[in-house]
Amino acid sequence: MKEEEERRPDPEQLLQQIHREHQGELTVFLGAAAGVGKTFTMLEAAHDRLAEGVRVAIGWVETHGRAETEKLVVGLPRIAPQVIEYRGKKLTEMGIDAILEQKPELVLVDELAHTNVKGSRHVRRFQDVEELLNAGIDVYTTVNIQHIESLNDVVAQITGVIVRETVPDSFIEQADNIQLIDIPPEELIKRLKDGKVYIPDQAQQALKSFFRPGNINALRELALRFTASRVDQDMTEYMRQNHIDGPWPAAGRVMVCVSASPFSAQLIRAAHRLAKGLRADFLAVYVDTPSRRFPMGEKEQDRVWRNLHLAEELGGKIITVAGKDIVAEMISVARNENVTAVVIGKPRHSRLREFWQGSMVEKLLRQSEGINVYVIQSKAEAEAHSPISTARKDVPPIAWLPIAGGLVMTSAVTAISWVGREQLEQVNIALLYLLPILFTAVRWGRWPSYITALASVLAFDFLFTPPVLTFSVSDIRYLWSFTIFLVISFVVGGRTEILKKEVRLTRQRETSVRTLYDFSSQIAAIIDVNQIAWTFVRHTGVALGRNTVLLLPEERGNLKVEARYAANILEGRGGQAELPAGEHAVANWVWVNGQVAGRSTETLPGADFLFVPLTVDRRTIGVFGIEVGQQKMTQEERQLIYAWAGLAAIAVERGKLTETARQAALLKESDQLRTALFNSVSHELRTPLAEISAAIATLLDSSTQYSAEIRQELLESVKNSANRMERVVANLLDTARLESGMLQLKIDWCDVEDIVGTAIRRMGETTRNHILRTRIAPDLPLLRADCVLLEHVLVNLLDNAIKYSPSGSELTIGAEQNGSEVFISVEDRGCGVPQQDLAKIFEKFYRAPQQAVKVAGTGLGLSICKSIIEAHQGRIWAKNNPDDGAVFVFAVPVPANGNRSVIKESEWDDRKGS
Repeated sequence: MKEEEERRPDPEQLLQQIHREHQGELTVFLGAAAGVGKTFTMLEAAHDRLAEGVRVAIGWVETHGRAETEKLVVGLPRIAPQVIEYRGKKLTEMGIDAILEQKPELVLVDELAHTNVKGSRHVRRFQDVEELLNAGIDVYTTVNIQHIESLNDVVAQITGVIVRETVPDSFIEQADNIQLIDIPPEELIKRLKDGKVYIPDQAQQALKSFFRPGNINALRELALRFTASRVDQDMTEYMRQNHIDGPWPAAGRVMVCVSASPFSAQLIRAAHRLAKGLRADFLAVYVDTPSRRFPMGEKEQDRVWRNLHLAEELGGKIITVAGKDIVAEMISVARNENVTAVVIGKPRHSRLREFWQGSMVEKLLRQSEGINVYVIQSKAEAEAHSPISTARKDVPPIAWLPIAGGLVMTSAVTAISWVGREQLEQVNIALLYLLPILFTAVRWGRWPSYITALASVLAFDFLFTPPVLTFSVSDIRYLWSFTIFLVISFVVGGRTEILKKEVRLTRQRETSVRTLYDFSSQIAAIIDVNQIAWTFVRHTGVALGRNTVLLLPEERGNLKVEARYAANILEGRGGQAELPAGEHAVANWVWVNGQVAGRSTETLPGADFLFVPLTVDRRTIGVFGIEVGQQKMTQEERQLIYAWAGLAAIAVERGKLTETARQAALLKESDQLRTALFNSVSHELRTPLAEISAAIATLLDSSTQYSAEIRQELLESVKNSANRMERVVANLLDTARLESGMLQLKIDWCDVEDIVGTAIRRMGETTRNHILRTRIAPDLPLLRADCVLLEHVLVNLLDNAIKYSPSGSELTIGAEQNGSEVFISVEDRGCGVPQQDLAKIFEKFYRAPQQAVKVAGTGLGLSICKSIIEAHQGRIWAKNNPDDGAVFVFAVPVPANGNRSVIKESEWDDRKGS
């Protein structure tokens, strides 16, 4: 069972494979050294593909003046390079934008390890190639074995030459094909002597140093081993994909501890090679130790960052922890991450220091139960940068104010002790001198506390040690006491400063965790994407102490600033939130490519912002930007930024999914309403259409002679059915007007009696089977309303009452004044309304379930009544009669001057005449 689980495909690898299917194919022509024919072979392969009908183009090819290579370039389309001005000179680099615009099927890119000139989009050429691959373009490229990052130190040991331009192993490992180009050493040396590789002067120098026969053979062996390892990896992957049984290696993890040591880079490469040989995962751990005696200088911090970046380029997982004991933290991480092997460097310090501080290797060996420990003999690498200063040299100059403060406090203690010297013992006075030392260490640091301690010893010796008022001592034991006092003061002062630093770091981490927790707690109840964006930039801006911005795509897919935090000001769409054009271009690149770019990266590093993609399931849904400027970012800050970006991605995705679900629910409801409308309208129109059709067919029947009364009755039936259809169509039109907001009230003076009379006349013969009564109070005030719409409300209520009451029953229209409102009601003697449906009957398309089948209707009449009455600032409701039937009442407010005696006679006559 366990073996079957091990053979089961990894879901992450399956996702990567699906992603790779949409990428271009990468073919690497690998050589042991320059001059073996990599570019020549690549151009030959390109001509073959061109003959097959593939659209091939040269992105960048260096011929180095070789005639054979220049002949092969002829006939292949070449894409114009990009011209970059740098330090007053015009330099050329591969035109990546032109390649993306033309988008050939295959592009040739020579010298993969090349470093681009400053001002290019990417720092290194392999990053350009990576962007082309992501765009779906196949790439042929060349590289020498000495440019492989993990073999950099090995090549340096073999040749004595440190290669500065390297390509990460993780990039080479994603190549679809690796072709080894190899020739015998004798032939390569002959090519050098013939001037086919370098010009004669350079060739002679190369033959004496790099291109010695032993070096060439060693490099060939490295290239063969590297290629064989790749072939073995491809075979293993093939067997896994095709479910072929085999001796599957157990999964493991190799861990290396990263530090500011010059040997750390070599250990990282050794750990990567070990992990690759064991087919294990690779982890790089950095332990931040606030308790170290001397804090790291800026250049040491830069070296740590470069080492972590190296581990990341080699495909390692980066873990940063903080603690006092490096070995204990390493063991803790190893246990948590199921590490099977730890790589550590052989100590190079003296035995005396090892005796004093202990051996980290021995501690690790004692505590690493069940974990293999590999001790590597390391050698410091020469660096291209200026030598890194130790922290001891980076100690800032001591300020005079802290020194003066410590001396003042020492003087105060001295004065107090001198006054009370008769009551105080020497031990008491010595303890008093510890107070300014401790206070100085807490307030200003260790160096002022050291000077304070020295001043305290001198004062104690001069004033309180016999013979007094001299620096001489009468007893040699006082010298031991002074020495012990100084040692204790130095230790206490140093530890106090370290404790203060640990407290500060703890508070910083606690603040970071708390802000992350606060943000996650707040967005848990937020579903609006815009509000999530505002909350996010505010929290990140405060937590990181930097200007932040969140960019999200619009409906058309264009990336726009959703919210921005700048100098305690929140901005968003519609404000001054837009980024400068250059920064926005970088954000767009991150949005398209889904990779980190901007300041402190190797992609578009000239930007002021660092842009991080918000990624969910390998999809980029937005971009988070942090203004870095000239400030440097620590690894801890980077990890915190990535944590914020992860939270934001989840929150924004949740908000978008909620909005999508809401839209889906609206569409579903719309479909349901449309279905209900079609059913209701078809049912409502079927009966009057059938009556009209039957009446007309009867009238057109020439075989039968009908009397005038019957003909009149048939015509009345046609008229009533047409009126009924007209009401259905009017309700539909009114609903459309109400939904679109196009309903406009034509306010005029209205008489309630006129409204009731007009509504009854509009009903016509529809009421002939019912007894219609009116109960209108005398002297009702006039209303300021749309008279036609109020008549329409009353017609709909009467039509509803007729449908739901039996023939011969009584219908009553009532009107009366109740305070500042006029109540108009329609009462029937039908079946009434179920109590649970009273609150729902004014909703669109809602009909009482038990009556929906028996009575035809659209379910729109009452909802139209509700909308019209609410437009008049009125209200409408329904209730049941105690005996039987239902009462529908609507209330319309009475204007302050609605009394008939107040209205001019001419105005009223005009109203009556109209």
